[in-house]
Amino acid sequence: MSVLFDPLSIKGLSLPNRIVMAPMTRTFSPQGVPGDNVAEYYRKRAAGGTGLIVTEGTGIDRPESRNHPGIPAFHGDKSLEGWGHVVEAVHGAGGKIAPQLWHTGLVPAQSPDLSRPGEPEGPSGIDGKGEPFGKAMSEEDVADTVAKFASAAADAVKLGFDTIELHGAHGYLIDQFFWGEMNRRDDKWGGATLPERSRFAAEIVKQVRAAMPADMPLILRVSQWKQQDYTVKLAPTPAEMEAWLGPLVAAGADVIHASQRRFWEPEFPEIDGEKGLNFAGWAKKLTGAATISVGSVALDGEFLAAFAGQSSKVADLGELERRMDAGEFDLIAVGRALIANPEFANKVREGRQSELQGFDAQMLGELV
Repeated sequence: MSVLFDPLSIKGLSLPNRIVMAPMTRTFSPQGVPGDNVAEYYRKRAAGGTGLIVTEGTGIDRPESRNHPGIPAFHGDKSLEGWGHVVEAVHGAGGKIAPQLWHTGLVPAQSPDLSRPGEPEGPSGIDGKGEPFGKAMSEEDVADTVAKFASAAADAVKLGFDTIELHGAHGYLIDQFFWGEMNRRDDKWGGATLPERSRFAAEIVKQVRAAMPADMPLILRVSQWKQQDYTVKLAPTPAEMEAWLGPLVAAGADVIHASQRRFWEPEFPEIDGEKGLNFAGWAKKLTGAATISVGSVALDGEFLAAFAGQSSKVADLGELERRMDAGEFDLIAVGRALIANPEFANKVREGRQSELQGFDAQMLGELV
């Protein structure tokens, strides 16, 4: 697996290898404050050889940006102090780390029995089926949300994070603006086409980019599928994908984190076959940006099954090596396999794959 351990530099960020810890919501930060247990959780993965850690999604300073009180916030003195300790712990172990800045938008609460601070907000106040849900954001709400993403980025820079990721995938707020089923606005933040509905994301990217040093890369996570509908394909052709992602790269996104459920699946098999480029591969080809691929890496079951309580066994990494050897994408994000194996990277690098353990859904019940 030598290709996984080739170093990579993107702007001023130098990584020792191509393995990224994927962002995974854990809800172990009471009242939004990450504690010593969170710092130790990320430190272990850095010490285990992970090239770049992307934190779980962290809520910006907007009402209802988090849909569970245990999701960490990225605003307020206590939460930011906690993140400062996380950065210190990861850097102390020789690692690099990015916060994932997030707004959950119009999605149900993770625990319906827990009260929410207010009414959830989104593009048009409707869910993915067109039913009323939450409230439609006003122009002032939109402007403030963009500003709060930028202020969170500025705080991340002050805290010493190495790079920043924006969560624009999986049916959360930024992605809700992309998706015509949830974005039916008739102002400049809506429109009949995907590029029109991408203006919200582009403005966030632009203002976040302005809050960052010029040599710090900005990562944008996107997906075709939505948690509201796994079959959605925002861009069904390469031309439509280029029209969607190209302006976001032009606005300042240096890296596209192209999320799919299974990294080995081709994005457009009708064009280049069953072994064709995946989502990250096409994103790189069309935009020229560096890309991160992700999706059920090193496991035989895809991650959505974990939420149904299903476990996964360790799987062969040969297909990953083939695609990376071909230069299809630049980095690979590993999720559940890193929950199960904090030393995943070191064990793979040292040829100790036989020591890797599979993922059990019960592992989500504690932070270790």
